[in-house]
Amino acid sequence: MTAFIDIILSGVFHAAVLFLLAGGLQLVFGVQKIVNLACGAFYALGAYFGITLVSLAMKFGLPAYSLILVLITAGLVMGLIGPVIERLLRLVYDREEGFQLLLTFAIMLLLEDLIRMIWGATPMTLGNLSMTYGQFNFASTSIPIYKILVIGASILLALGLGWMLQRTIFGRVVRATAENRRMSEAMGVNVVWINVAIFTLGTILGTIGGALVVPTAAASLEMISEVVVEAFAVVVIGGLGSMRGALVGALIVGILRAVAVSVYAEIDLLLIYLIVIAILIFKPTGLFGKAVES
Repeated sequence: MTAFIDIILSGVFHAAVLFLLAGGLQLVFGVQKIVNLACGAFYALGAYFGITLVSLAMKFGLPAYSLILVLITAGLVMGLIGPVIERLLRLVYDREEGFQLLLTFAIMLLLEDLIRMIWGATPMTLGNLSMTYGQFNFASTSIPIYKILVIGASILLALGLGWMLQRTIFGRVVRATAENRRMSEAMGVNVVWINVAIFTLGTILGTIGGALVVPTAAASLEMISEVVVEAFAVVVIGGLGSMRGALVGALIVGILRAVAVSVYAEIDLLLIYLIVIAILIFKPTGLFGKAVES
């Protein structure tokens, strides 16, 4: 029972962070129809700046229990790089998908070099700071409260995002733009502003995800490519453009990786690849994706 709880908790925690990144991917694709390979670099920016901001907060005497708020702030601040990147992407909005992929890949490499210049190539950690909130015992196992807080924060962000898209005027405009861009423009919608807002929101989700993970994992340059693989696995499994698919896909990837690591760590990514291949063969649109009409 103890091992089972540990595996499920680790899997759900990883899924909570992964959902933020994949949710940002889904938002950007749903509205702008761009597959953003630079998402991994946004995640890493959030992680590195999260460590920097927490270190500064501790230096100036902020209480330890403010850790999660400082990390979310770090993600929000780094997410402001979104408008700058979106301005570059305007060059390829009407180009073929290959140009979009190449540009976002180039941006990822550029940001990777920027991270190396600012923070260096050595992995950085916050030590055992995640235990600041302590832990509680359940069924003879100790559960870190920080992980519960991150899962809760991810759920709140997901609910807030769903409410915004379904219940607000801005959300209705976003959905209308995603459905028919030209009609929205004809009705007076400022599509340029919508693109900036959505891309920035997607970037912020990724940077917050990266910031929240650093108390439990090292920030490193390798995390950029690793998280891109996982995020796109989530998108393929759940279905491109589906937020519900991002949630389900993140849970599948997170829990399966936790199980694989506990059983035989060398097959964790291989297992994800096999599931992705199976989805592509038997249900190419993903679990909740819609077929694109030609």
